[in-house]
Amino acid sequence: MTPQTVLTIAGSDSGAGAGIQADLKTFAALGAYGTSVLTAVTAQNTRGVDAVLPLPPQTVTDQLDSVLGDFAVRAVKTGMLGTPAVADAVAAAARDGRLPRLVVDPVLVATSGHRLGVVDAVERLLPYAEVATPNRAEAAALTGGPVTTVEEMVAAAEALAAGGPAHVVVTGGDVDAAGESVDVLVSGGTTTLLRAPRVATRHNHGTGCSFSAAIAVGLAAGHPVPVAVAAAKEYVTRALTGARGWELGAGRGPLDHFGWSR
Repeated sequence: MTPQTVLTIAGSDSGAGAGIQADLKTFAALGAYGTSVLTAVTAQNTRGVDAVLPLPPQTVTDQLDSVLGDFAVRAVKTGMLGTPAVADAVAAAARDGRLPRLVVDPVLVATSGHRLGVVDAVERLLPYAEVATPNRAEAAALTGGPVTTVEEMVAAAEALAAGGPAHVVVTGGDVDAAGESVDVLVSGGTTTLLRAPRVATRHNHGTGCSFSAAIAVGLAAGHPVPVAVAAAKEYVTRALTGARGWELGAGRGPLDHFGWSR
């Protein structure tokens, strides 16, 4: 049976914990065929980001044309865009209807704190998103207000949904919620809190990338957004759980993307 094709538009992580590498591993783990368009090359490992080289917008467009001209892409996710010029190139494809079921993960800052994008770049793409998946820090940057509590996550998700994306998930795995990982989903005018036990592990690099990639797989399979989001949260929880005993790297290590199937 031919797998559904999913496309990631994101930066490369040389440590393979986040970015294009995490997306492709997530696609494969969930049974989809992953294609990719690279927006930037980073030099990074579990301890942080050492260098970033954004690619020229035309190179991004050329990759898009190659993939979309041959594969029947069923869903698309974006990660690190890097520059407004690259965001414009991606937004142009979205505006032309070439990026179906678009999931926008507004990557602005790496887990290590290194800035990987600018708000202006993300804002150019949000109007075309079916789903946007900012974490608390990204939601704060996009809305201009504090996002430190579950209540503020709800307000941020509702504000972002009013401004463009059809559905918004503000992720809050690090918010203080009595040992729970709480995400806020605004979908069709309904606000839902998605809860799961918080997994105690330092191997959480690439959580946001993997979450949005898993949502894209669900959308490619034809699932409604709330179903795809709930399944993605379950997948990431299992991937975090599987990596708890790992000894990869000295910093924030990667998830166990394939652990749930073993």
